[in-house]
Amino acid sequence: MPEPIKLGFAVTGSFCTFQPMLRSMEACREQGFDIFPILSPAAAGTDTRFGKAADFLEKIRQISGREPILDIPGAEPIGPKKMFDILLAAPCTGNTLAKLACGITDNAVTMAVKSHLRGQRPVVLAISTNDALSGSAANIGKLLNRRHYYFVPFRQDDPVKKPTSLVADFSQIPQTLFAALEGRQLQPLLA
Repeated sequence: MPEPIKLGFAVTGSFCTFQPMLRSMEACREQGFDIFPILSPAAAGTDTRFGKAADFLEKIRQISGREPILDIPGAEPIGPKKMFDILLAAPCTGNTLAKLACGITDNAVTMAVKSHLRGQRPVVLAISTNDALSGSAANIGKLLNRRHYYFVPFRQDDPVKKPTSLVADFSQIPQTLFAALEGRQLQPLLA
């Protein structure tokens, strides 16, 4: 029996996508991925109209069977120890996109990505940001052109009320991960 694929599952603070993200985490587990959660401070500690942080953390623990990595020292060994086969940021906010595009490492998620990329291993981004077609567009473009980055197919989530907003199709996360492990971008990119 083959070893399960070790998936670093990083979560940032796009709170409106937490429910689809949890469903995709469950789908990844059902597909045989061994899940290691990593959370940004906002994702781990912010109560919102979408739910309480403590409840969210407990659900992640239940799905993954692990305590999440919550700080830079916990994320730093990811690359040197080759802890994951692939790393996913879902949801990946515009703030996180900007940090990744500019090489800023200031929390567990950005350190996890930086450390994982050290070994030239694939990173998959499931974007969710209201300014994707405005302020974050340049950062998306930069990351689309960088080696080892792959994107979950995305779409405008409400072109009338939020004309610059994009969100990943979270149902395509498992297929995107498998494609990235083969070194290819799942297509079509625009869902």
